[in-house]
Amino acid sequence: MVDDISAAAVLRLLPTRPRVLALGEPTHWQDELLRARNDLFTRLIEEAGYRAVGIESDCLRGLIVDDYVTTGEGDLDDVMARGFSHGFGAGAGNRALVAWMREFNADRPAHDRVRFAGLDGAQEISYGESPRRVLLDLHAYLAGLLDPTLLPCTAAHIETLAGEDDRWTDEAAVADPTRSFGRSPQARELRLIADDLTALLSAFTPQLTRGLDRARLYARAATALLRYHHWMADPTPARMTRLLGVRASIIADNILALAARVPTLVHTHNLHLHREPSTMKMGGMELEWWSSGAIVRAHLGPEYRFVAGALGTIPGHGVGEPPADTIEGQLYALPGDRFVVDPRSVKAERARPQDWFGYFPLDPARLAGVDGIVWVRDCSST
Repeated sequence: MVDDISAAAVLRLLPTRPRVLALGEPTHWQDELLRARNDLFTRLIEEAGYRAVGIESDCLRGLIVDDYVTTGEGDLDDVMARGFSHGFGAGAGNRALVAWMREFNADRPAHDRVRFAGLDGAQEISYGESPRRVLLDLHAYLAGLLDPTLLPCTAAHIETLAGEDDRWTDEAAVADPTRSFGRSPQARELRLIADDLTALLSAFTPQLTRGLDRARLYARAATALLRYHHWMADPTPARMTRLLGVRASIIADNILALAARVPTLVHTHNLHLHREPSTMKMGGMELEWWSSGAIVRAHLGPEYRFVAGALGTIPGHGVGEPPADTIEGQLYALPGDRFVVDPRSVKAERARPQDWFGYFPLDPARLAGVDGIVWVRDCSST
């Protein structure tokens, strides 16, 4: 079945409207893919009642965007510059989505506004930010609402333990665990402090009615960052698998936190969203870990659904017309530049060769775990 990109076309592929509907993309920074996402997401918000959009960007920076789309706080140029990681704020498609969300929310009551969230942690494979700022934000939240004697330490003690931010952000640590600060005595103590602060959120939940969702995000981000830095310092072969797992877990935890409140739309790379174990070759090692989508699926079951993004060409990166016996080749032979297709109608003999390192074709072996495909024929971005 092939249909125009619409909310109805996607929902027809599913038995019911899922709590989490995830749309993947096979590569980043292609505005044609983002425009297709925007067309689909805006219709799902208007017609199917979805009220949160989460994308693969820093969850803490995403708070800036959420404030803008829900209240109008800030200037759009500044929000796009400070509210995204990975350079995603520069994309015209992301800017258009944020502007649309703000317009959609402008005259709506607070309970019916669509929310924005970054899903990623403040870390990447080669990088992790300092936990200082987010620990201080979590500490300040609790200190403002609880008896200060309940807190495990002062804000000044967190500042002293964390020290200068650049001691945490040395990108050379990805190749040399000895360069990481993540297993220092100070980092170990900060992990205990983060655990104690998180426990206070749970123990005093009935009292912490104002801003609790944001405080829980601080707690998730802080503990994930400290866990990430801990494994950056690990000298054993388990190191990279654990780092990939930490990132997958924080994305999954942020999706689940959104879905606990409202029906949620998700947009990340396809590799984060499938239901099977993820695999990657790195530094001569075969790595395997559970993707974010697999983790969310384990919690939500059929309330999680995944629509994969697929594309034909990216001439600027040497990705030409796909071979006819691949998924992309079959879709490229069909008329139309953009459409939704039932993956059960696609029969491919092999995976498309990876002509550019930044583009990941669909794997026929994973097609059974895909609920739909959004196809974009050509991407002109460079």
